[in-house]
Amino acid sequence: MTEPARTETPQKLIDVAIQLFAANGFKGTSIRDIAKLTGMTISNIYYYFGNKDGLLLAILEHSSKQLLDKLRSASASDLEPLERFKELVRTHLSLVEVHKKEAKIFFLDEEHLSAEGNKLNRQFQIDILQIYRQELEALKSAGYINYKNLTILAFNILGVINWHLRWFRSEGKLTLEQINQEVLVFILRGVLGNSAE
Repeated sequence: MTEPARTETPQKLIDVAIQLFAANGFKGTSIRDIAKLTGMTISNIYYYFGNKDGLLLAILEHSSKQLLDKLRSASASDLEPLERFKELVRTHLSLVEVHKKEAKIFFLDEEHLSAEGNKLNRQFQIDILQIYRQELEALKSAGYINYKNLTILAFNILGVINWHLRWFRSEGKLTLEQINQEVLVFILRGVLGNSAE
């Protein structure tokens, strides 16, 4: 069997590990399982990631960078504050389908992260919180909201979005778009009160 090009190897290992960790859990997946499904040797995993913990850390780095890039892009748009906030929430909710497996891994297997992984995960959560706080500050400055503690408001919004990541099932009665619209309206009512659109 021909080995994939060197530049493709780490990404293929990450993709397969995401699939197996999401299906079987971190503990329920062995290095041998990942190697077998990729058609590579176990030594490839050790070469690129050091061990299974290193592979889990690489998945966290990979998925958090993608998510943060998209959220920062939505937050950097030239829309007026309320429309920009709506776009931020829509963007975040739309990533449920894209990052569903990664979310499952980190909700269920967070205790398997190394000290470095926990530090990275904490920084990732702080970065997301800061994006939301910044957008809530803009809404407050524009007169849309008058909450005293925007950090608590941001945590409440993220709590709704994170639970959406846990319970959404693509085979359900409603489409992702329908559910996302319901969640967006719920968040807007919580943020804006009676002035929610």
